[in-house]
Amino acid sequence: MAGVILIGAAAALTAADTPPPSPEPAAVAPAAAEITPPGPVVANTDCMDCHEAELIPAANGKPEHWDGIRAELFTRSVHGGLNCIDCHASITSADHPAELPPAQCASCHQDEVAQYATSIHGMSHQMGASEAASCASCHGTHDMVPVKQFDSRVFKLNLPKTCGTCHDNETLAKNYRIGTKEISGHYLDSIHGRALTQMGLIVAPSCNDCHGVHDIKRSVDRDSRSNHANIATTCGTCHLGIEEIYDASVHGQLLTQGDQKGPVCTDCHTAHDIEKPTTAHFKANSDVSCGKCHEDRLEHYRETYHGKAMALGQPNVASDVAACYDCHGHHDVFPVHDERSRLHKDKIVETCQQCHPGANERFTEYQPHANPLDAENYPTLNKVFWFMTTLLVSVFTFFALHTILWLVRSIYLFLHDSKTFREAKTQAHVDDDVFTRFTPFERFLHLMMVTSFLALVITGMPLKFYYTDWAHTMFRLLGSAEVARTLHHYAAVVTFAYFILHLMALLHGFWRNRGNLRDPATGRITLRRIWGIIFHPDSMVPSLQDWRDFVAHNKWFFGKGPKPQFDRWTYWERFDYFAVFWGVAIIGFSGLILWFPKFFTLFMPGWIINIAMVVHSDEALLAAGFIFSFHFFNTHFRIEKFPMDTVIFSGRISKTEMLHERRRWYDRLLAAGKLDVYRIKADDWEGRKNIAKAFGFLFFGTGLVLLALIIYAMVSRLGH
Repeated sequence: MAGVILIGAAAALTAADTPPPSPEPAAVAPAAAEITPPGPVVANTDCMDCHEAELIPAANGKPEHWDGIRAELFTRSVHGGLNCIDCHASITSADHPAELPPAQCASCHQDEVAQYATSIHGMSHQMGASEAASCASCHGTHDMVPVKQFDSRVFKLNLPKTCGTCHDNETLAKNYRIGTKEISGHYLDSIHGRALTQMGLIVAPSCNDCHGVHDIKRSVDRDSRSNHANIATTCGTCHLGIEEIYDASVHGQLLTQGDQKGPVCTDCHTAHDIEKPTTAHFKANSDVSCGKCHEDRLEHYRETYHGKAMALGQPNVASDVAACYDCHGHHDVFPVHDERSRLHKDKIVETCQQCHPGANERFTEYQPHANPLDAENYPTLNKVFWFMTTLLVSVFTFFALHTILWLVRSIYLFLHDSKTFREAKTQAHVDDDVFTRFTPFERFLHLMMVTSFLALVITGMPLKFYYTDWAHTMFRLLGSAEVARTLHHYAAVVTFAYFILHLMALLHGFWRNRGNLRDPATGRITLRRIWGIIFHPDSMVPSLQDWRDFVAHNKWFFGKGPKPQFDRWTYWERFDYFAVFWGVAIIGFSGLILWFPKFFTLFMPGWIINIAMVVHSDEALLAAGFIFSFHFFNTHFRIEKFPMDTVIFSGRISKTEMLHERRRWYDRLLAAGKLDVYRIKADDWEGRKNIAKAFGFLFFGTGLVLLALIIYAMVSRLGH
């Protein structure tokens, strides 16, 4: 009302200051007639006589729908005050041809139509793509409402659905190559889409914020908002400050210099699937994103604990494992020699301390991208790698040959002398004259060894073979990388425990028999007496007799000599025994370095962690492969023992078996009059035999499954 009063007052003032009108009223009438707007050639009511909508009932599978123009919707639309022919200018009478040109938006929206003409949609129309989006495709037709009205098709909240009409259409997407299927669905599930539609944050970007409105261009066009060179600017519209940081980074500088390989926002965050960067899923995928450009770096990062745990995709990986950006930065990646870099010599300790509190300068010498095959840049690591590889290949080759020869010879004798084999095998199980081979303490230590070893393999091998499906499955069953690591450490403690217990038992035995070190004649400790104890047949220390047994055994393989008889311990059992010493020392020490890297880098260089990783991994593979194949065959799976030698559970060996395989031990005990010392008068073995066998088969079965998985993983790696 105030506005009306002001306008009226202004009119009155104007009239007061204006000279009186001309005394010739006839001259005024024609002027008034010239400015009177003519009525429409065709009135809207005439149009509605034919085009007013009617409700079509459901039929032939089609739902109930309106056909034509609904007058009430048109009246409320943004064009409700216009005449039909304002847009349909080609119509000159109510009686017009059925085929007419589309409505002319340019008469009012010249700038927008001009922009549209150069857009991907407009250019597509000009090239004959009749299904390309037009004004009506996005804005609607006779029910068009203002853009900022909540129910407008191009209102910010509704844009994903409107754009998805075409971009989610599989046929259109395929025919016109307009993008991926269900692209709007991906957007709606992104952090931008959820912020807009679920949280109502109208400031969150929708389709037009990134692609434009009427000026949408192909991403290959230089002036497109989604062009590679313009992405940072487009994203920087909302993410203030980030663009400036990015532009100064090594990635931004590449782009500034015209290098199109320089990564931009969408290379790391994607376009329509943008997710919260603090999620574990984003963190895991970030390494893959970096690896697209830094493939060699990613390959060797994958061989570290961080990389393997990340590749296994555990849900808690975000908090436990370092990804590329944890060390190199996010948008602020700089060359290492740049003072702004997180890996610069003045900042690297602080960077490492983010995850490893207390890390020192030596710790930072760890090389997360070290290539063991690169002798020039990593000479020590390269030498260790080739040593371990040579050890693996030589041990597996030697014992594979040994096992094959033994197996072939056993099969030959079984086929040609099966009666002897069968009688010895049968008699060994029914013979009730039995002797002690393993004490209860020794059997207890073996049980500790078996359970801890299987636990170490189950929790450790998935990390070594992280690229296999079974590794992912095992980690899912275990729960996570953190659970697997904790169980691995517990199993390591058990390993150290049985090893220390065994050493204590050896020292106790040595102390108890210390009198045997002295010569009875002189009472002095002599080298000969020490030598005799060290290489005594009951000792596990290899001697020349083991070499003679090995030679005789190989002659038997080829039918060049009789099958040798052994003493209490065979040459392959002594090898197994010292393999445990070697394994615990090598695997154990390298494992401790990996477990407590900060402690060991107090007095050792950080690259010792790289050495420990190679040694620990390869030696563990050697141990697992050897135990599950050659040890199982030598002890349980050869024809004489198949399917299981229960001596390690019962501690008993029958007289028949001693005479058939360990005749020298039997004869030695008989000659020394100690046979009765070892003879078992009575025990409860029969009562617990079935339980022991059940555990035995469980252990064997687990070992064989793990062996099959290891072989599969190695073969699949060679295939790639």
